[in-house]
Amino acid sequence: MKKALGFITLAFLAFSLFADYNRLGVPDSAEIRREITETWLMDSLASIRNNPPENRTNNNGERFQVRLEENDSTYNVFVAPFAEINVTVVSDKGSHVEKQEVYPGDGMGSWVLVRDKKTEKPLRIRYYFLKNSEVYIQFTPGSGSGKIALADMILFGNYAARGVPTGVPFEKFYTASLDDVMKITEDKLPWNYVLADYEQYHSTKQMIAVIREKLPGIVEASDAMYDENGKLVHISSGKEFAKSEIIEGKTMLSSAGFVKWIADGIVVPIAGGMLRRTPLLMETVEVKDTGLQGVLSQKYSLFFSLNWVRNLASAVISVYTGSNYLFNQSGVDVTFNPFASSITDRGVSNIVTFVDNSGYSVPVLKSLLYVLASTSPETFYFGAIRGSDRTVSPEIMAFNDCAAFFPYFENDGGFACTVFINGREMSLDDFCMRYSEDFVYLTRVKTSERFFPE
Repeated sequence: MKKALGFITLAFLAFSLFADYNRLGVPDSAEIRREITETWLMDSLASIRNNPPENRTNNNGERFQVRLEENDSTYNVFVAPFAEINVTVVSDKGSHVEKQEVYPGDGMGSWVLVRDKKTEKPLRIRYYFLKNSEVYIQFTPGSGSGKIALADMILFGNYAARGVPTGVPFEKFYTASLDDVMKITEDKLPWNYVLADYEQYHSTKQMIAVIREKLPGIVEASDAMYDENGKLVHISSGKEFAKSEIIEGKTMLSSAGFVKWIADGIVVPIAGGMLRRTPLLMETVEVKDTGLQGVLSQKYSLFFSLNWVRNLASAVISVYTGSNYLFNQSGVDVTFNPFASSITDRGVSNIVTFVDNSGYSVPVLKSLLYVLASTSPETFYFGAIRGSDRTVSPEIMAFNDCAAFFPYFENDGGFACTVFINGREMSLDDFCMRYSEDFVYLTRVKTSERFFPE
């Protein structure tokens, strides 16, 4: 046994000598960049233009392409990893699929140097290290003679960290491996936001599959939910639906009734019964009677779905723990502020990620759910949507609708999030497009392997 372990140790040491190791298993171009520093990375643009694209292989057998790409004001030197894509070829004889070799500039393992065309000064170096190319880290040169590099971590257009001093010169990252980068920044960047154990999402995926299977039997019905007795009732009054209103063989649910149906699927196997209606309607927001929201609240239900998801998540927590928790005792509210600024059409702007009793603006939702998936596996979220209510005049901002968000990672590391709303499934991108002007307030719920919605 000792002999075998000794052999493995020697093999590992030999591997480390000839190829740059990184704990993520990402293709690494560090040794190639050491070879091309003078001819591709430090040389003038005029000279680099004379370099044809070069295909190179590191000592681990991983293939990369070194190439130049120019924009109006900047130029990029890519050291991009090999990948294959399926391409459909159409001809007179029909169509067939062929594999095509590509070297994506934002592929997992890609490294990019961006320089200014006019001054030829380096502007930034970017490392792509995940399946999702919208998540990356980059380094910019600081001011002063030493030009200490500043680090950024960006997730879907939002900065999880910006301008963090690394303590090392910018030029270090011309040849630094990804493992070097992680060691330099391990105490400086929030790596826990982007690194996850992809095997921890089984219960999330299982719940998605069960809900998806049940969707054909669900129809949307205004103000509809099933109470603790399994009766179809109006949320607003608690009165049962008339027989003439019921569609036989279908599960009739409103937006709020649908997320309660999901919660009941967790609660019933534990408690033996469904959640009661009245506690879910408890007010959770205090407003001044003389203020604008206080005056409007006397006429309109401004916080209906916010109250609903807070109380719903708290009820599930109560069943899980065997203790009764009100929403302000349960810790279900998501009030996390992981981002300080965003990339917009007009440049980088500072943002306030979370707003009390409003939640998160929808454009930040994808970045936020990515971080939540990384830091809180086996968790899904009820969301209350705050949007314009155009059924009244003049229109008001109110919490009317609910949704359920299930963020997770695929086995290959790709981020995904399934959204369920009004008895149907929607992609997160489609949700963000449809509700782009609105806010979403999130409450957290632990996923369950024992999920059996009626």
